[in-house]
Amino acid sequence: MAEEDSSVKEGYAEIVVVRHGETSWNAERKIQGHLDVELNDAGRQQAEKVAERLSKEPKVSYVYSSDLKRAFETAQIIAAKCGKVEVLTDPDLRERHLGDMQGLVYQEASKLRPEAYKAFSSNRTDVDIPGGGESLDKLYDRCTSALQRIGDKHQGERVVVVTHGGVIRSLYERGRPSARKVEKILNTSVNVFRLFDGDKWTIQVWGDVSHLDQTGFLQSGFGGDRTSG
Repeated sequence: MAEEDSSVKEGYAEIVVVRHGETSWNAERKIQGHLDVELNDAGRQQAEKVAERLSKEPKVSYVYSSDLKRAFETAQIIAAKCGKVEVLTDPDLRERHLGDMQGLVYQEASKLRPEAYKAFSSNRTDVDIPGGGESLDKLYDRCTSALQRIGDKHQGERVVVVTHGGVIRSLYERGRPSARKVEKILNTSVNVFRLFDGDKWTIQVWGDVSHLDQTGFLQSGFGGDRTSG
């Protein structure tokens, strides 16, 4: 009976949104944005752990991923464990473009790029970051539209989406618009969304990293989160 209860029903798509594994830049608190940084050893171990977890849960039909290496490599590891399903990349699942902030250590950004830092720190959601960066509004529109497209295509299925911290914060706002903003999005955290007919979103699971409980590298996944990695 429990098996049946956990299966995906018609009328909604179940989307397991996973943040990529750790990179050396996360650990060093360097700002990544659209810069293409690969996983470090801890990140690959995290990806293996979340892949093992998802392989024991209800069947995954497809894995979608940002086309940046840190997400795509995480997605490939998950796909290999979940029956060698196909990985489909979508640039709309990329992290927020952080303009002139990209490549800087977070603590030094305010001195080195004061205008960009001011825009990044603004409470307004319509402020673009100098150097080609996106506003929070642009990020929200881009990534919520991407997830809606995936949900519309996979009604009655369970799919995995591997993406980035800033994207996941925006998806949370779409799923729980009246809730307080979230800060920490941990590496390989599991967040389960259901997208119903008629554009209704619910969040079933949020920020679950129980698959990392027995590892020695969970703490190292905490760094760099304000850097939208």
